[in-house]
Amino acid sequence: MNRFEYIVEAIDGDYAHLRRVDEEADDNQELKLVARALLPAEIVEGTRLLYEWMQYSIME
Repeated sequence: MNRFEYIVEAIDGDYAHLRRVDEEADDNQELKLVARALLPAEIVEGTRLLYEWMQYSIME
């Protein structure tokens, strides 16, 4: 299964803008817009997230 690492760049109401930061990330890629309902409630700007098995979790 694929694993992706993201950082929360901005929170905009019910959505968060995520930037991929793992080793396969492209420097010119666009931010990913994700509904906050799909993300852990504790996120703030700068939080590192792991996407795995169709779920987001906070990276420690």
